Amino acid sequence: MMSIDWNAAMLGCVVGAVMSAVFFAGLSFGMRVALRTAIPIRILSLSAALRIAVFVGVGWVVVGQGGPWSFLGYGIAFFVARFIVTTVARARAHAGAAL
Repeated sequence: MMSIDWNAAMLGCVVGAVMSAVFFAGLSFGMRVALRTAIPIRILSLSAALRIAVFVGVGWVVVGQGGPWSFLGYGIAFFVARFIVTTVARARAHAGAAL
């Protein structure tokens, strides 16, 4: 029978949740800055490359410290945060369109 390392999974969840918040805050900031410039693709590309590199780099460290269960927690935390962020963004967009 396979045993689950809950401590490693929770470590991955906690770090993944924090990194997801940083990732989506960076996305929001990058979008606001890019939409104010004449050539937004440069800002968006740099922002995306930086966010992805940091997210993957921290994920690499988490996996090195906690093993595969921490990777699972890290990934689950990102997808849960992504679901929450997109749901809130859609709700705000619909509320803004109704006004």
